[in-house]
Amino acid sequence: MPTYIAFLRAVNVGGRFVKMAALRDALTQAGFADVQTHIQSGNVFVRSARRTSGPVALEVSRVITAHCGFDVPVVVRTPAQLRATLATVDGIPPMIDGDSKRYVAFADASVPPEAAAMLNTWDKPGERVRVLDAEVLAEMTIGFHKTTLTNTRLERLTGRTTTWRDLSVVRAIDEKWGA
Repeated sequence: MPTYIAFLRAVNVGGRFVKMAALRDALTQAGFADVQTHIQSGNVFVRSARRTSGPVALEVSRVITAHCGFDVPVVVRTPAQLRATLATVDGIPPMIDGDSKRYVAFADASVPPEAAAMLNTWDKPGERVRVLDAEVLAEMTIGFHKTTLTNTRLERLTGRTTTWRDLSVVRAIDEKWGA
């Protein structure tokens, strides 16, 4: 049975709280197998008879939205796609001098070329960005909560549903559930 990693957007922030045990139970009752979660920020591993990420994302979102009572957008990657993203990120040299931290925004589809061109020239103090097809790599010397490239702004610029993860969390997920 194929495996998938679902990244939930905006759970356990801003009053939108979800208990991971209840989320695992809801997904298991909906027919997903081997449901696991990683930390409280909405990282979910599932097995599904579905053969592509799109239907998995729609069904996970439908189940969790019904369970929680609020809309929970979901972006899905296979373990192999996640590993490929990390390999690409690891091949990109530092974009900012000094101490910085990297984040990855996972999008529900490829970033349109016009938006990618604009983001690839992003030059705000302490922030640089590189589009990697359906992911956006951000490197920051400022705290993530101080960035001008908020998720709302990224979604407005790209027309895509996106959700951010600290690169260290992405690496931990890959170690736990990777290809």
